[in-house]
Amino acid sequence: MKQKECPSCAMEVPARSKECPICGYEFTDFSPGYKWVAILLIILFLLYLFI
Repeated sequence: MKQKECPSCAMEVPARSKECPICGYEFTDFSPGYKWVAILLIILFLLYLFI
């Protein structure tokens, strides 16, 4: 079973967990589309500043 580390308490929890069973930290699920949109907006902003 895949594990991921909780950023709040550094415990290993199952990768599919929505919440850390130790500290209650809620993991957010961002689709890959949001990441690419953010990168594109940053690039466009930088181009606007330098052109």
